[in-house]
Amino acid sequence: MQLISYLPYLLPLFALVGAQDTDIQLVKYTVETANIPFDLSILFDPTDLLEVTFPQNGSAPSITLKAGDFLNQNQTGGPPTFALSGSAGTGPFVIAAVDPDAPTPVNPTEAQIRHFLGGNFTAGADGSLTNSTPAITEFLQPNPPLTSTAHRYVFLVFEQSDDFSSQTLVTPDTSRDNFNISAFAAATGLGSPLAGTYMEVNPVNSPTPPDV
Repeated sequence: MQLISYLPYLLPLFALVGAQDTDIQLVKYTVETANIPFDLSILFDPTDLLEVTFPQNGSAPSITLKAGDFLNQNQTGGPPTFALSGSAGTGPFVIAAVDPDAPTPVNPTEAQIRHFLGGNFTAGADGSLTNSTPAITEFLQPNPPLTSTAHRYVFLVFEQSDDFSSQTLVTPDTSRDNFNISAFAAATGLGSPLAGTYMEVNPVNSPTPPDV
């Protein structure tokens, strides 16, 4: 019976490595069921599939997310790589990653935490996304506080607007805390996301600082 208490930590180890989403409607349903559109105040009606892949240490194979996957914190060091499949074309795109559950899902007073924000991503022939300019906010590894339950980490892709490169609302010096992806997208002409996915990450002991 003691095994049950460890299931949230063991499940990621038994997940199919390299699995990925193949059904846009299933991704939409999974994201909606997790209340992400409501919590982020976004319209989520994806036209494309976003693939997010986390490299692992040593000889361990990389992990490609399926929407709603649970990962252990030590599996999320990244930085992740991204790929897009669907009808969105070659870009440019903006990618954002946010945590709407900081410091805890029941008391998200610091949310959203901005874990990544970058523009000028373009898709290669295989759908892989690469950016031609440095990220505005470099990737920050998830690290929910030990007093919290699992956090959701949401990855979104937007069609880049003409004015995005000149925006100054968020710079490399802007605090990651209390970010609002829907307000930012509206102010910079990004509109609604073309694709997205999310994972849940359990808090564990880690040498990296917590989100808050």
